[in-house]
Amino acid sequence: MTRTIQQSVEFNVSPKELFELYMDSKKHSAATGGPAKISRKAGGKFTAFGGMLRGRNLVIIPRRMIVQSWRATHWKAADPDSILVLTFSKSRRGGRIHLVHASVPEYDHRGVSRGWPKYYWNPWKAYLAQRQEKHEAAQR
Repeated sequence: MTRTIQQSVEFNVSPKELFELYMDSKKHSAATGGPAKISRKAGGKFTAFGGMLRGRNLVIIPRRMIVQSWRATHWKAADPDSILVLTFSKSRRGGRIHLVHASVPEYDHRGVSRGWPKYYWNPWKAYLAQRQEKHEAAQR
């Protein structure tokens, strides 16, 4: 069994906005730069990055928590799905995402650990900053 990946990241937007950024297919795609299709229902399927990641929603508590079975297409067929838990909460800056990602295969543990900031947190911060700049420019 591999170590559980845990990450906590703060953003300058509300937990509700962060939840929607992950669950809304259009917003998810725009923020990560990769096509995503995400069901908003427990039991529904999702894909991200054009199908490179896929799985099923296990639990959805709107604006609070997402639990998914999750796997990458390059994982071995014998590898079980990993379990991803995202919780959304208020922080001083706005909102926080706390990630717990369990049962990632050992051979991809490092890649997945580094992949969250590389493919999600940093692109999300850039997307949100750009969105804020556009909003401020429109206010002038």
